[in-house]
Amino acid sequence: MSRRLLPFLVAALATIWSPAAQAVNVVATTEDLASLAREVGGDKVKVDSIARGYQDPHFVEAKPSFIFLLNKAELLIVVGRELEIGWLPPLVLQSRNAKIQPGAGGYLDASLSAKILEIPTGQITRAMGDVHPQGNPHFWLDPGNGRRVAQAILQKLSEMSPGDAAYFSQRYADFDKRLGEAEKRWDAALAPYKGLKIVTYHRSWPNFCDRFGLEVVGYVEPKPGIPPSPSHTLDLISEMKAKNITLILVEPYFDLKTPNSIARETGAHVLVLAPSVGAEKVITDYIKLFDYDVDQILTAIKQTGGK
Repeated sequence: MSRRLLPFLVAALATIWSPAAQAVNVVATTEDLASLAREVGGDKVKVDSIARGYQDPHFVEAKPSFIFLLNKAELLIVVGRELEIGWLPPLVLQSRNAKIQPGAGGYLDASLSAKILEIPTGQITRAMGDVHPQGNPHFWLDPGNGRRVAQAILQKLSEMSPGDAAYFSQRYADFDKRLGEAEKRWDAALAPYKGLKIVTYHRSWPNFCDRFGLEVVGYVEPKPGIPPSPSHTLDLISEMKAKNITLILVEPYFDLKTPNSIARETGAHVLVLAPSVGAEKVITDYIKLFDYDVDQILTAIKQTGGK
């Protein structure tokens, strides 16, 4: 080999194998966070998610394959607010990956940048059900929080791969523009129904309803995580009749027996709504999650007479 070519070869190999050229290995606990990481990171990241969009993220089976994923991760993005407390801590500990332990540089708690609702005050007891002492963790169902989390991901990825910071900023700006345009569509579509009273199964939707002007007046669960009782169901039926409530939102992982029974008594429509990216095959990214949910709600409202 010519000595003249050697420096060029060395430079080329250095570019190929430099840290900036390697995709950051990201693991997110949910597909929503994974989607936001892909929006910002583009082809400079490799992203895996643990919970599927159709699963209850409170209860995820801790598989050995997740330990392997976490062992290779450079960045772990979590929902936080104790959403994953029942399954994630042992996986992170067993991964033996110092980079992603809580408090380390490769650990990102998405909730720290989000607007959190339903933060309880006073003493919390088990009699209150599965109350999250740090507030409701379903914050990603407000697109404004999606934007805030994307900003946090932008900052973290830029710190981890400073040579790609301009690329990440451009990716974020493009996402922010598309999200803003989508918000205008969603707001215009739901504006005529602002103040609509609804019932939900679980407390998954406060951020969504707060953002789009829907009012949750009751829950199929008497308390968070507590199965519906006959007496509570009868009380809820009476309240729905009195307030002419015709829409019940249910997450895909809950039994429809009680919601369907309530619907038969009240004439309400049971809508199984997607709480996460990947809950339906067509929901392949964060913006499509809201496209789907807004469309489903509008269809359900029309089916119940537009009330």
